[in-house]
Amino acid sequence: METTKNYFFMDMSVMLGRSMRHIFRSMDTIVTVTIMPIALMLLFVYVLGGAIQIGTDHYVNYLLPGILLIAIANSVGYTCYRLFNDVQRGIFERFHSMPIARSAALWGHVLTSLISNAISVTVVILVALLMGFRSSAGILSWFAVAGILLLFTLALTWIAAIAGLSAKSVDGAIAIAYPIHFLPLISSAFVPTKSMPSGVRAFAENQPVTSIVEAIRSLLSNQPVGNEIWVALAWCIGITLVAYIFAMRVYKKRT
Repeated sequence: METTKNYFFMDMSVMLGRSMRHIFRSMDTIVTVTIMPIALMLLFVYVLGGAIQIGTDHYVNYLLPGILLIAIANSVGYTCYRLFNDVQRGIFERFHSMPIARSAALWGHVLTSLISNAISVTVVILVALLMGFRSSAGILSWFAVAGILLLFTLALTWIAAIAGLSAKSVDGAIAIAYPIHFLPLISSAFVPTKSMPSGVRAFAENQPVTSIVEAIRSLLSNQPVGNEIWVALAWCIGITLVAYIFAMRVYKKRT
């Protein structure tokens, strides 16, 4: 069993290297994923921020958690696209004809998503620092933020895997990204939910992005997190587990 595990991790590292080479040969993926959140941050802080009442003078501090989630959500379409291409070109079947772990190729895409998103998030935070973002959070709070963002990335990546593996066309594979983009917009990422109409407010307060944003915001401002962090973790872990199960079923069926 130990030998099997060693082979699995070796195979997975090879698949990760393959996927990462595709990323670095086409850096426009990371650039595109990163530019839109930064553009939104610039727009809301320097153009619209003065008209938004949030109870603090540092709107970039309020805005950053939602922008980080948008940066991660932006990558979903690219993950779908890469998986769809591998399915259509028969890459998975070729790998399965070799003596490698069956799921290693899929995990290569998942780990690539985690690494590329970590790069994008880091760039967004650096730009936010230039724009005046400051945090009084300690090292443990930053680790907690990183953990939440990691789980959120995993959740969206496994959802992307379902779409990428089961889609019949490129447009169908990428379409999963559109509804995910709306979730941060209808949440407390940009404005407090109390300013929204009752129906919109009910949806915003009971969808996963709001609890994740509020947990990250509290951690970065060194404020008591309360139950928000547990709700956020429950959403992330629950979505990840369900999406993983369905993704693996689709993967086995298609390959």
